[in-house]
Amino acid sequence: MKFFGSPPTNGSLANKVVHPANLCFKLPDNVSLEEGAMCEPLSVGVHACRRAQIGPETNVLIMGAGPIGLITLLASRAFGAPRVVIVDVDDRRLSIAKNLGADEIIHVSTNIQDVDEEVIKIQNAMGSGIDVSFDCVGYNKTMTTALNATQSGGKVCLIGLALTEMTVPLTPISCKVDVIGIFRYRNTWPLCIEFLKTGKIDVKPLITHRFRFSQEEVEQAFETSAGGGSAIKVMFSL
Repeated sequence: MKFFGSPPTNGSLANKVVHPANLCFKLPDNVSLEEGAMCEPLSVGVHACRRAQIGPETNVLIMGAGPIGLITLLASRAFGAPRVVIVDVDDRRLSIAKNLGADEIIHVSTNIQDVDEEVIKIQNAMGSGIDVSFDCVGYNKTMTTALNATQSGGKVCLIGLALTEMTVPLTPISCKVDVIGIFRYRNTWPLCIEFLKTGKIDVKPLITHRFRFSQEEVEQAFETSAGGGSAIKVMFSL
């Protein structure tokens, strides 16, 4: 498998790239190039929802309101999830999640000692059983919270890969929930384009910054993205 941006394959930040025609997908007239570029992160959320079998009877918890957490929120809605609760340590990100349609937002700490108390708060906010939890961060605390908050027979899907190794209460929890994971995605482009074409997903609010394709502005763009803050997705105008 080859993947843009994964060594030894270079990324696609260029004016033109050569790519096999059978792996290219034409954008509909009502989908902009910016929206088309957002199919890449959207594919992560779509693949996760497929793996977790999200549907109209699936209540969803999302750990992390960063770019992928927000994308997973939009994808969960498109797949029919009736209720979505999202959790983060950053009030600004939580406010964005609320504007994007999260039913409830929960501010949590970084202290793993707070997990039990926060799980109760999360479950109360959901109002019914949590069927699927997406960990879009990948820390000991976020995964432990997801495992404990999800109801028996549910699923916990690990999306975020912050750590290569984690210490979590897997033995008691493994009898209760199914743990699945994703890495990148596969066969998602047609569905992502369909979601954008029909308006079922609107990715435009996630594009917060735009830069021209010059050496100076490329550097500014990467600094903006790395700095977090109000930046969600940073776009280049080629």
